[in-house]
Amino acid sequence: METWMKGSLKASCLYGQLPKFQDGDLTLYQSNAILRHLGRSLGLYGKDQQEAALLDVVNDGYVKALPGYLKPFEMLLSQDEGGQAFIVGNQISFADYNLLDLLLIHRVLAPSCLDSFPLLSAYVVRLSARPKLKAFLSSPEHVNRPINGNGKQ
Repeated sequence: METWMKGSLKASCLYGQLPKFQDGDLTLYQSNAILRHLGRSLGLYGKDQQEAALLDVVNDGYVKALPGYLKPFEMLLSQDEGGQAFIVGNQISFADYNLLDLLLIHRVLAPSCLDSFPLLSAYVVRLSARPKLKAFLSSPEHVNRPINGNGKQ
């Protein structure tokens, strides 16, 4: 943290804060801009424009509404494969990763917040079991600083 506060990295960030993402000559700031770029670049932005638009609606909706409104996301999951799929069908997308991150944060801050939402609870378990996510979620870096890495949670 001291390196960040005193170093040149902070001064190089557009808003004076992370995240900062470098992809070749492209430098991006803001987590959702980075997520959308990665989603498009890695084929995680839906299979067509209609799915991409739905992912934008869901992503923008839960970024704003999740703290008080989990029910729409439970209903959304129930509409596809009985809640056993992802936000749009059977392929994971950038919005799934973002929703998972927010749900995990909410569980740290309010451990019982998903108790009334069995599909969202199962969604967290299912996505968290993916090998690379499982490894990250069990790493000391995440376990010791589960929200934003600053250790203040």
